[in-house]
Order: sequence, then C-alpha cells, then structure tokens
Amino acid sequence: MKNIKSICVFCGSSVGTDQEIPRQAEHLGKRLAEEKITLVYGGSKLGVMGKVAAGTLAAGGKALGIIPVFLKSKEVVHTGLSELVTTENMHERKMIMQERSDGFITLPGGFGTLEELFEIITWAQLGLHNKPIGLLNINGFYNDLIRLLKNMVEKGFLKPDNFELLMVEEDVDRLLEKMRDYTPKDFTKTIQSEQT
Repeated sequence: MKNIKSICVFCGSSVGTDQEIPRQAEHLGKRLAEEKITLVYGGSKLGVMGKVAAGTLAAGGKALGIIPVFLKSKEVVHTGLSELVTTENMHERKMIMQERSDGFITLPGGFGTLEELFEIITWAQLGLHNKPIGLLNINGFYNDLIRLLKNMVEKGFLKPDNFELLMVEEDVDRLLEKMRDYTPKDFTKTIQSEQT
C-alpha cells in the first residue's frame, strides 16, 4: 500500500478542551500536503475538521470536502477548499469518502467520528475494501476505546485479525509510515467459511 494519494480524515466538528488535539490536527494536514497526499474530509471549516484542512491548505496541499446539503450553510462549509462535493445525505457522503480515499485516519471527535470509524472498519472486515485504517491517539484520547476493543477480543466478540485492522499511533509520522507499509488481509475466505 505504498502508493497512497489520498487519505480520508474523520474527526470532530469541535476543537475540544485539549489544545494539543487541534495542534496535531493542523500538523497532520501539513504533513499530508508535504507528502503530496490529498486530504479527504467532511468539508467543514469548524473544529478539528477545520484545523486539518487549514494545515493542508496553508502548506499548499489539496483538500477535498464532502458535505451533505443540509449541513452546507455559510457558517459551516469551508469555502476555500480545492474541491467541494455536496451530497444528498450522510450515507452518500460516506460512500464518496470511501471511494475517493486510499486510506483513513481517525482523530478525536464525538459520536459522528466514532460512527464513521466503525463503519469503515466494518466494511474492511466484510471485505468491501482493503485500505489501511489508522487511529491517531493524541494524548491518550482513545485509550479507553482501545481497552474496550481488547476486552471485546478477550470475550470472543471481536476476532484478533479484525482488531489488528486498526493501526494505532500517537505520532503522525509513525502512523503514516505504518499505513504505507500496510499489507491488506483477505477477509473473503473467512466470511465464506463462516457462512458454510
């Protein structure tokens, strides 16, 4: 998976209370631009989302925003993006994000961020895509979630192979390196054996 040309970033529409989170979001955006990787994201100028886009654009990179029509107001949408796609609904938004991206990184966020992460990792588990999925665990934000996932493995609700689909790092460059070195797993055989 060396040839990553675009990465979708899932993250919050608020900046939160930990100032390291927006700072790292902007740094990620800058690093994507430096690596000539197009940012694909939710199209907002607000919160952590806006910081990632700002970092990319300030460093001369490309940012593709994908936003549903009901969120496309002057207060929310980023008007300075390289490209903006407007969708009819949230489902179409996520489909286009998946289609236009070579990988995914999740930053801190709320319900929507978690929903996007778990849908995209479920699609990988089902063999619908084989793209790398990263979790940037800034200041231990996702420590409790990681503990929960490990507990799901221990209790037999999550297979170790599926847990390993999620690459977790606290450092932007280490995460990008892991994603470049990612070797896709073939889950179609697992699914077929479970159905027989």
